[in-house]
Amino acid sequence: MSGRDISISHIGFLTPGNYPDDDPLSGLEQTLQQLQYGEKLGFESAWVRQRHLEPGISSASAFLAAATQRTSRIELGTAVIPIGYESPYRLAEDLATVDVLSRGRLNIGVSAGRPLHAELIGPLAFDGDWTSYDFSHDRVLRFAGNLRGSYIGDEQTFIKTPFGPQRPRLQPFAKGLIDRIWYGGGSQRSAEWAGRNGFNLLTGNVITGEGTDDFFVAQSRLIETYRASGTERRIALGRVIVPFDSADAATRRRYRDYADGRHERTLSPQGERRTLFARDIVGTSEEILERLFSDPILPEVSELRLELPYEFEHEQYRQILHDFVTAIAPELGWKAQPGIRAAS
Repeated sequence: MSGRDISISHIGFLTPGNYPDDDPLSGLEQTLQQLQYGEKLGFESAWVRQRHLEPGISSASAFLAAATQRTSRIELGTAVIPIGYESPYRLAEDLATVDVLSRGRLNIGVSAGRPLHAELIGPLAFDGDWTSYDFSHDRVLRFAGNLRGSYIGDEQTFIKTPFGPQRPRLQPFAKGLIDRIWYGGGSQRSAEWAGRNGFNLLTGNVITGEGTDDFFVAQSRLIETYRASGTERRIALGRVIVPFDSADAATRRRYRDYADGRHERTLSPQGERRTLFARDIVGTSEEILERLFSDPILPEVSELRLELPYEFEHEQYRQILHDFVTAIAPELGWKAQPGIRAAS
């Protein structure tokens, strides 16, 4: 096999957190168990989506607050929170609280722009004419500014509290959290902006085609643009990877059918924004490694995020995580932290 210049030192996984519409507790509990299992396997990070109007995690901060009490080592992340629906101040309070509870393990992934389903949720979330609201990158900057811990007002500004006069600032102050903000960059403009403002970069299997119909060319240019901004922050690459070495025949067929059902969208740019999709990587570990070794983006990064597909079963997610850690990640240069062995 070629591609031995790949050197992945950090592996994470992104779970959709889906559940039956009539039984959200079962799915949320199983997702918490997935995070615990991922920690036992040796994953360095676990990420959750935040999506609205779907049977999945709609409040990443609330869910990860629970996860802080069920895990002890693994980094926890949001990938991503669409900040358009959020108050930059209140969101900062919530996530600072989660980071303190996790003892400094939180990674915050956010995105800007008009949020999904705005025509339905906008009248419920905002007052007045929400169509004129600012959904730009400036909301992310306001959010990040709140996490810096700067005092509000001047040196003479104090508020009365039960604990006596206090200089006001966002509480709790989570030291170091400002350096663990990630931006979900899907375009050249957003990648340049993220780098210029010192945010880490999340890039996955969905990006905007700009001047090319080739997904890998577009993603390579995006990463080049990010680095050209002068930043030396982290870059995490996401790929949908579904190994089935230890799966039964019926599960293997289901995995293949899933990928086949999503293949057509990878053949050409989609929609007005010319969205490009990477192919899902499904098969035996040997087949998957052959694909990964030919992926031109992997040599450019050291962090790889396994993106779990939607609508699979809890045991199937466990099987995918286990096969990835035991059969694939070590071939990419990854080594488990000392004292951690793959769970069964």
